[in-house]
Amino acid sequence: MTTIKQSWAEPYKIKMVELLKMTTPEQRNAALKEAGYNTFLLKSEDVYIDLLTDSGTSAMSDRQWAGMMLGDEAYAGSRNFYHLEQVVQEVYGYKYLIPTHQGRGAENILSKILIKEGDIIPGNMYFTTTRLHQELAGGTFEDIIIDEAHDAENEFPFKGNIDMNKLEALIQKYGAGKIPYVSMATSVNMAGGQPISMQNLKELRALTSKHGIKVIHDMTRVAENAYFIQQKEAGYANKSIKEIVKEINSYTDGATMSAKKDALVNIGGFLAVNDWDVFEEARNMVVVYEGLHTYGGLAGRDMEAMAIGITESVNDDHIRARVGQVIYLGEKMMEYGIPIVLPIGGHGIFVDAKKFLPHISQDQFPAQTLAAEIYLDSGVRTMERGIVSAGRKANGENYYPKLELVRFTIPRRVYTQAHMDVIAESVARVYQRRNEIKGMKMVYEPKYLRFFQALFEKI
Repeated sequence: MTTIKQSWAEPYKIKMVELLKMTTPEQRNAALKEAGYNTFLLKSEDVYIDLLTDSGTSAMSDRQWAGMMLGDEAYAGSRNFYHLEQVVQEVYGYKYLIPTHQGRGAENILSKILIKEGDIIPGNMYFTTTRLHQELAGGTFEDIIIDEAHDAENEFPFKGNIDMNKLEALIQKYGAGKIPYVSMATSVNMAGGQPISMQNLKELRALTSKHGIKVIHDMTRVAENAYFIQQKEAGYANKSIKEIVKEINSYTDGATMSAKKDALVNIGGFLAVNDWDVFEEARNMVVVYEGLHTYGGLAGRDMEAMAIGITESVNDDHIRARVGQVIYLGEKMMEYGIPIVLPIGGHGIFVDAKKFLPHISQDQFPAQTLAAEIYLDSGVRTMERGIVSAGRKANGENYYPKLELVRFTIPRRVYTQAHMDVIAESVARVYQRRNEIKGMKMVYEPKYLRFFQALFEKI
């Protein structure tokens, strides 16, 4: 008897739709030229399928929308804050909560509290805003991710892991007193959404405890990381996503969270810590930079939607469908021979622009070029994660990352499998004419985080 495959389906049904604008090649060419060939500067109304980011772009549930009607907009002591605090403690396990307008608000406050001039902050690959806040506070980021993470074709299942030898070498070189914390991210974004294993976290906790160093968790996509632990790490197959998430957090001292990803809201974030002294200082600083400590730049309704979204985010059926859609798109691209980062990560597909456009040097921005070409073909908006995102060193020289990628980030609960087919077919068409594509030059570069606002011209 033939075994029939058991497919998964989305654990929801559609109640409302948002109509999309279909554009012509001529319209897309004009829109992209006006945007300086930077997909961040396109108007959303000119985009057909928007894969720029999964940050704040997810679809909220009926329960979240209903929760917004319960918004307590009191300036101080909103009941929605206390509901959010309770959910963070129950689901994530951290003691103290400081809400912020989004994740980078938490990064700013944390960096100002913990980092002194000359400090070293090791981490499992940089993220743009995280590293910038660390540098603005006087610190220097040091990459301690395993070498496999910089190899797009390496299929090691936990490419987000920290190399303990690299961390130990930094401790020996600078001394533990110069390392305020290890910046540990789950589902490492710049590596392609690659997870860190629970075993690696246990080893990290043991080493940092030995030297009195904190571990601060960038938990933006922690539920997706938990899914890969459940599926790939021995001993976790029968544990729920919620149980795994809480165990991950138990090996850390605090976390920054952009709730616009995993927590399924359009705005919001927080800093969560276990140390009273850090919390007390953060509670004071949030008043300066964000708002009172019981709203931190958010409306009561936003905090209520976040509390409900956190609960939904650790539902096993939800996360299986969320990552499953990403895997579906990745496998479709592989069928067309498109080079992508392997293994497939949790929040998007990362196309290897160096292999896609090997004739374009990194100084001519192959990933930026490819993102532009995909938009011209179909109206699908993606984003560059390569030399433009990496930015410049303190001495003005460009960083030259080994990975030069185009990120196809899938919003949660937004698009259908048919959209995934359209996306893969568009990339395949561009791949067929890849040898005709020329690179670009940068004609305007902002001071910070240049990938957001830089302007380009075709060569």
